[in-house]
Amino acid sequence: MKNKRLIALILAVLMLVAVVAACGTPDDPTPEPLPATPADDPDPGDDPPDEPQLGREPFVRPPIVTELPREETLYFMGFNWGPPNGWNAFGEGNMNNPLVSEQVGRGARLPVFETPFMFNALDGSLIPLLAEGPYTWNADRTELTYRINPAAFWSDGTKVTAHDAAFTFEAGLRYNSGMATQFASVIDRIEALDDETVVIHAALTADGQPVNPMMILTFLGQNYILQKAWLETLSERHNGNGDEMLLDPAEDIVFSGPFAPFFFDDSIVVLIRDDGYWGQHPSMWGTLPAPRFLAHPLLEDNAAYTAAFMAGDIDVSQVFIPNIEDLWLEQDLPISTFMEEAPFGIALSLPTAFFNMNSEQEAIANPLVRRAIAMAVNYDLIIANAMTNQSPTFAEVPRSLMNPTAPEQAMFNHAEVAHLQWEGNDIDGANAMLDEAGAARGPDGVRVYNGQRMSLVVSAPFGWSDWEAAIEVVAAAGAAIGVEMTTYFPDWSVYQTVVTAASQTEYDIFMMWTDDASPAQPWSRIRNLMTAEFVGNDSNWSGNWGQYVNPRVDELLALIPLETNEAATRALYTELVEIYLTEVPSFTLMYRPGQFHAVNESVWTGFTEDGDGRNVPPLNAVNGFAIADLFNIRLVG
Repeated sequence: MKNKRLIALILAVLMLVAVVAACGTPDDPTPEPLPATPADDPDPGDDPPDEPQLGREPFVRPPIVTELPREETLYFMGFNWGPPNGWNAFGEGNMNNPLVSEQVGRGARLPVFETPFMFNALDGSLIPLLAEGPYTWNADRTELTYRINPAAFWSDGTKVTAHDAAFTFEAGLRYNSGMATQFASVIDRIEALDDETVVIHAALTADGQPVNPMMILTFLGQNYILQKAWLETLSERHNGNGDEMLLDPAEDIVFSGPFAPFFFDDSIVVLIRDDGYWGQHPSMWGTLPAPRFLAHPLLEDNAAYTAAFMAGDIDVSQVFIPNIEDLWLEQDLPISTFMEEAPFGIALSLPTAFFNMNSEQEAIANPLVRRAIAMAVNYDLIIANAMTNQSPTFAEVPRSLMNPTAPEQAMFNHAEVAHLQWEGNDIDGANAMLDEAGAARGPDGVRVYNGQRMSLVVSAPFGWSDWEAAIEVVAAAGAAIGVEMTTYFPDWSVYQTVVTAASQTEYDIFMMWTDDASPAQPWSRIRNLMTAEFVGNDSNWSGNWGQYVNPRVDELLALIPLETNEAATRALYTELVEIYLTEVPSFTLMYRPGQFHAVNESVWTGFTEDGDGRNVPPLNAVNGFAIADLFNIRLVG
């Protein structure tokens, strides 16, 4: 209790500091709505053109408070790890403000800015948000059409239109915003047919086929619609200089979401509810979010965050907490996760060890050697130690290329690949396979392949404790099968330059992440793991860091996005799984949540739980359809 009061006092003091440090005055006015463009220039004697019809009262930022009322504030941890630079969703990568904006495949972060649809990582569905009703494809899937919800309005009171959607993408390409440019290869253009009708025109292949309809669906739940008028103001402010636009802190940004930028400093980020939010319309949520404030303190490290979370000063945690079940089983704290028992959450990503095909160790070129090493690893030990059982085991979810969610597990024929799957710690099987590969043991017990002693460097970034623990288990497996493995944990600043290089030979086995959830999964993850598209690329952040090449993989990846028959699609995915488990260019070490999700229900309750019938993903009430939690939670008692 003493610790709890101390943390509360610290936060109150930080709020007082924020009053002094805040830029501008508490009564900064909201920008006046831009006048409607007249059809013709008026004569000097004509009446001035009418102002646009406002559908709601413009949001006006209230005075900054000296203390956040605890029973009106939802506190987060695990998103922001340093002071933000601003609120600019157009220049998201420069803002360092992930509580406010994050555009990712598992569903964009939605408290302030909104997407046409909300992705639900639990079932793979897209749920309308700024859009009204479902999207539709034309016959050959070269055009996708949706309509803007006529109830949707910007925070300045003007209507959200199809022109905003079209211009956001156009401006992104024009000014090199990464949120748009990453879709430039699959989207040719976005067109506003009228104020409410949006048409996304697919980029086409040489034979007139859409490049990738699945990525267009990902775009719907990943990329924000921003206001055209504000983007034009931003451009004018910087004379069309795109670099400057992306760095603008955007204190005047117009938004459509339920929360407004309020203030930040080097101690806290705070959003305030917009009580004029359009989503309280019956066509959307029908109400406002329960909290008035969303806040993210900026504490020193995981230990400080965990202490605040245990004390009830933080409500929602995205931080990995080892043995989290001890908090309620042994300490009797009102803390819970999505599931009551292990793995406690929904695993979406597959942290993976890659074999380096450029390795100077000839043995790595042999699939039997790669498979033997992967079979020998004790994955149960990794899951118990590195993840403290916050991951399904490979007995529970046999390995493939898919994450454990039901939609992905249904995408391949399990029976056809069962003979290729392994659970791990198969030392006898691995030794027999290495013998078959011709890797005989030398006098010191270390195997020799084609006259070369099998001595590998296995690596992960320093300080990434769960990855380091996993790599230590991989190295221990090597000792049991006669393969010398030396662990190496460089700083991330060094590690990332090595693994993203086209021809590195420093690490023979090394860890990297995979894509987690999106409408393009599991296709996008398989591309991330296996396509030759990224081979030979320096500064490669896209995937296949081991430089594996198999022409059949790329043939299958080209077929899947254009296939509309479910059975045929399943057969293509099954073949890819078969190739992966036979060739073993990499091997998944654990399943991992896209976000860790735990809540302290000292103040707020009603968060999503497995089996509650709400079908809300455990993404901390902010990503994709997880935003539904903000409209469902309530104060305890």
